[in-house]
Amino acid sequence: MRARLKDQIPTLLVALLAGTFGVLLLHVTGMLAVAIAADSVTGESDTVALMLPVVAWVFIVIAIYVSAVVTSNTVATVVAGRTRLIALLRLIGSSARAERGRIAREGLAVGFAGAAAGVLLGTLAAFGLERVAVATGVMPAVDYQYLNVSVLLPAIAVVLTTWLASWVGSRRVLRVRPIEAIGQSVESGREELVRRRGRNIAAVVLVVLGTALLAAGIVVGLVRPEGVLIGLLGGILSFSGVVLAAHVVMPPVLRLVGRLFGRSPAARIAAENAVRNPERASRMTIGLVIGVTLVTTFSVTMESYRAMIHAAIEAQPEVFAGVEGMLNVTIAIFAVLIGFSALIAAIGMVNTLSLSVLQRTRELGLLRALGFEARQLRGMIVAEAAALTVAATLTGLVLGFVYGWAGAQALLGGAQGQPVFIFPGIPWAMIGILVVAAGLLTAVASIAPARRAMRVSPVVALATD
Repeated sequence: MRARLKDQIPTLLVALLAGTFGVLLLHVTGMLAVAIAADSVTGESDTVALMLPVVAWVFIVIAIYVSAVVTSNTVATVVAGRTRLIALLRLIGSSARAERGRIAREGLAVGFAGAAAGVLLGTLAAFGLERVAVATGVMPAVDYQYLNVSVLLPAIAVVLTTWLASWVGSRRVLRVRPIEAIGQSVESGREELVRRRGRNIAAVVLVVLGTALLAAGIVVGLVRPEGVLIGLLGGILSFSGVVLAAHVVMPPVLRLVGRLFGRSPAARIAAENAVRNPERASRMTIGLVIGVTLVTTFSVTMESYRAMIHAAIEAQPEVFAGVEGMLNVTIAIFAVLIGFSALIAAIGMVNTLSLSVLQRTRELGLLRALGFEARQLRGMIVAEAAALTVAATLTGLVLGFVYGWAGAQALLGGAQGQPVFIFPGIPWAMIGILVVAAGLLTAVASIAPARRAMRVSPVVALATD
């Protein structure tokens, strides 16, 4: 039982972050709505009052989508580690359906715990931000009611998505056979994954349909700004297809990146580990791909918008005076919101890498028995984490650049009264930040697993699981 609870700590952390973010964002936008309504000038604007909750829910949905993918991948990693235990339970009479139901119920309980804690932490954080904002004069004192039923909505969404993600992530239980209780269980290889026609066909359909809608959004955006909504739907569908096909997309990228780490035994094993189990590798990278794609998409779109504003300022400085300052503030706020979703994705990678190393104790012990030193094992884990991070970052940058340009074109293509081609802005500062963040993530993600690997005794390789 203790092992089961320990396995669910990563899922609890993700649910807690998503719940806290959702509740905090609703409280903050609620306070802003009250402050705006009380203002003699902005209080007359129905547009502002409408846009605040819409924007809030857009970012809440993004965060919950990311947390659902991360939770599903984490649960799948947990199930992979429990394969022998599940097979043993199957051997003594339990059914796959019962074991999958047990894991789904664990997810439901974890979702409740994370959401409840998220409501409390999100409310406390919002109260603290309000006190600081009032004390520093950023915002006037407002009569905002924190006992608001609406803040329970993101909490309910977190509970449901954690439960559903646990159900989806535990589908591997259905493939566990009782005979695996006495054998060495392994995850599906690339050949087996490629043969899963249903999943692969669904991925292709989503990518093709999403790409078509993305193109339609760009075309409509040349005459109507609503084209960005069509493009948004296309982006979600096509990216969902990429997530489904991650087991096919990510291994070649990982193999290419792995060659950059030299030909030492530790580096070569790390590179092979990254592609030997494509299912595990895709679970570890896809969450981070989502995070980097979100940040890059937003950055490219905003950089393109900034370039257009700069051109307008040069043409009509008296009309657009003061616009740039407000634009910078807006970009900073939205960058923080998007960055939170990227944080959830990064934590997902740290979680799955740690669980993966924990489940490879036998393999690590065998390497020690074959003569690997502790420092070589540490180098192997660090190289593996680096390969995963670099591959995810590069993939996210490419996808984000494409989606960012498409979003900017759909949103701004007709903004000047006539169809124009929007040159994609390159957010060099954000790319630099992502590179530094990738290096930090590699260090953080490899600390605990590397330490655990260095403590593995060669005797472990000869012991039974």
